[in-house]
Amino acid sequence: MSLRDSKGTPESVRALLDGLTRLPGVGKRSAERIAFFLIKEDKQKALELSKAIADVKQKVVCCDVCNNIADCAPCLICQDDQRDSAVVLVVEQPRDLIRLEATGMYKGVYHVLTGRIDPLAGVEATDLTVDALLKRVDSPESNARGAQVQEVILGLNPNLEGDSTSLYLASELAARGIKVTRLARGLPSGSQIEYANTQVLADAIAGRQGME
Repeated sequence: MSLRDSKGTPESVRALLDGLTRLPGVGKRSAERIAFFLIKEDKQKALELSKAIADVKQKVVCCDVCNNIADCAPCLICQDDQRDSAVVLVVEQPRDLIRLEATGMYKGVYHVLTGRIDPLAGVEATDLTVDALLKRVDSPESNARGAQVQEVILGLNPNLEGDSTSLYLASELAARGIKVTRLARGLPSGSQIEYANTQVLADAIAGRQGME
């Protein structure tokens, strides 16, 4: 019998276990370990964690330009006048942006698709922020600081779905006369950006290639 189903488990602990098991990668045993850790943890530290979770839900928004997570809109990257708003690096998820930003190599702005085209999983271009990206290209006032987009770098993960999405975007952007490049294949095929080290990502940015 699990701790969740035991009659000796307080209702508040059961609710905590239910919440923890909804987290990605957290099974029943992991949830129990986390729950006991929180029960034993200093009350103030546990409450600080609770507040951090509440703040994320109450304060974090999506940037209305690039769709990255932020605590203001537009986000600080889109507002930064030291960055080149004419160059837009497209990524799948905010975590990819964070990894690329950590290299310190890229000085343009970003666009977060929130996924990739995957027909087998029922994900089409309309389910992503493709329209918002094309709007930034078509209408400079929709882009960061009103700049005209000159280049779009495709920074999607180098796997089948990522490559298919890149080809779709390249076709749409080329029809608009936009220079389209992609990160160099310093990223191994089938890998994920979030797991690449900063040097590999820096090399990929510096050696970006044209899309044929």
